Amino acid sequence: MTTTQFPKRRGRSTLMAMALAITLGGTMLTTATMPSFAQQMTDVGTPRAETLIVDMLNARVGNPTNMNMYQQGVTINQGYHQMAGALLYDIDTAKGSQIPDLAAEMPVANADFTVFKVALRQGLTWSDGQPFSADDVVFTDQMIRNTPALSYSSAYAAQIASVTKVDANTVEITTTKPTPRLAIVLGSVIYGNPFHVVPKHVWEKEDPATFTNFPPVTISAYKYKDSDPNGTWFLWEKRQDWQNSDVGQIVGEPAAKYVLFRSYGTEERRVLAMAANDIDILTDISPESLDILRNQNPKIHAWFNDFPYANLDDPCERGMHFNTSKAPYDDAKTRWALALAINAEQASIATFSGMLRASPLAIPPTTVLMDTYHKPMAQWLAEFALEDGYKPFDPDYAVRLGERLRSEGVAGIPEDAEALRNLLGVGWWKHDPEEATKLLKAAGFTNDGGPWLKPDGTPFTINILAPADFEVESQRLAFAVANEWTQFGVPTQVQQMQAGAFFTAENTGDYEVGSYWGSSCAITPDLFVRMEGWHKDYVRDNGTPSSSNQARYVDDELSALIDKLRAIPADDPQIVPLGTDILKELVQGLPAIEMFGTSKFVPVNETYWTNYPSAENYYEGPWWWWSNFKFIAAKLKPAAQ
Repeated sequence: MTTTQFPKRRGRSTLMAMALAITLGGTMLTTATMPSFAQQMTDVGTPRAETLIVDMLNARVGNPTNMNMYQQGVTINQGYHQMAGALLYDIDTAKGSQIPDLAAEMPVANADFTVFKVALRQGLTWSDGQPFSADDVVFTDQMIRNTPALSYSSAYAAQIASVTKVDANTVEITTTKPTPRLAIVLGSVIYGNPFHVVPKHVWEKEDPATFTNFPPVTISAYKYKDSDPNGTWFLWEKRQDWQNSDVGQIVGEPAAKYVLFRSYGTEERRVLAMAANDIDILTDISPESLDILRNQNPKIHAWFNDFPYANLDDPCERGMHFNTSKAPYDDAKTRWALALAINAEQASIATFSGMLRASPLAIPPTTVLMDTYHKPMAQWLAEFALEDGYKPFDPDYAVRLGERLRSEGVAGIPEDAEALRNLLGVGWWKHDPEEATKLLKAAGFTNDGGPWLKPDGTPFTINILAPADFEVESQRLAFAVANEWTQFGVPTQVQQMQAGAFFTAENTGDYEVGSYWGSSCAITPDLFVRMEGWHKDYVRDNGTPSSSNQARYVDDELSALIDKLRAIPADDPQIVPLGTDILKELVQGLPAIEMFGTSKFVPVNETYWTNYPSAENYYEGPWWWWSNFKFIAAKLKPAAQ
């Protein structure tokens, strides 16, 4: 194979390249064949030069006329979350710190972190012109705690005792226990937060358990304009009174008059749309697609201009997650057997052509977290043994994968072992079908030369739930792992699901194995965010929605460690030692087979808009689906016309 950007998955990439060549015809991208900027219109009737077009992370929305963010199965990634809503606190990932959003400043606590004064931003109005005030925050508190039908209700009430009005621009929040991280509990660090302040004057007339919130009254710089009844696009328009929004006060006026969130469907269609300049930002594609796009359109750029192209510091990682309340996945020996039945090197190649950084820990292998946890824990991982004395860690995973990638002609792969571990991960679990077989038999499974039988005597087959046409890495990883388990002798199929059904299944426990990631996230050395969600307090019966610990995992020692983490501030010297102990406990119990950090191939198109964040222009990360995207979008500039 000659030197190229990525080792090709030949069938898929070749077909896509042929489709692009036929569609583009060699002339579609030339300015001579296109109308002037001023003449170009989108297919939803807006001037193209005034419209930022963003790929929808969760693809087509199945219930497009429901934007009640508190109801089960409702997605708000069609623009409400990113452009129209706002949280009390948001995140600046470049600085690694939270910023006040609807709040005017960070909360002021009493000595034991149980009572907080929260000053609210003044001068904000809802999109219908009504003022934002403390009344909205107090109403939201009461609505959540008094509506047990909302899945967030019990988790919220377990942490927040009360929210009371001090004056029109100040509230006092009392917590049920010392909460030194109130801004994290009620604000965004990763992606967003379930606490969405709603307009009292609208919601007090409705039943929040059934209210569809459509069209929504919004608080940020954009308001709802129009949408497709089939859920493939949603149009948001800049408010005339944008000055009265959080973005207006924090950043200034956004340049785009319209923001169109759109799903073109399959990856091939999305790639074609960007190549033809019909989309400005893609949320998630494969490395092969990026390779094609970069060759077809010189205005398209990835996070890095060269290998590895993708941003490898996404704060979530991908793997196989179990509902540990359901047999046979309630036995750690079963889960460990399935881990050792996976050839991670082959799974990486099959998923993203090997351009993935492995992680055996329950946090992503970002640069910061690898330096803080993965590398310091490498010796412990090497010495860690299962109950039978078997040591499962393989420290040479990256070395072998690097050799394979170089042999396939991939440029930029280092030869030094330490450099390879920095690029591809400190190691992963051994591929050892013999030990996997021993563990299954120890767990009560039988195999007399035919198919595996579960301890109850029924055939052992696996159904992996996976995303359909969104979250490409998790989607592909499910198929890669299914192939590994099937080769091991456990017939495995993949059930692809649209976003609403996919996440509802996770929250209600209506799954056994899923290609999920939500509980495997972290962004700073303080692992409170998402690690806290493994506490047994969050466990609910199957059929009852759970806002955290969707694995229904009960581990008393883990919960005790989390209790200690909850009680200390983020700058306490015990943060990293406690985080390390929590990660060790999750390795031992293995409620999820953590596999790879998320390689985000999320290209941008500079035909109409410029000043996107990138490795060379790092004022934010490429998080187009996060609540802080509105601050990024406000910094984009129209391309020279």
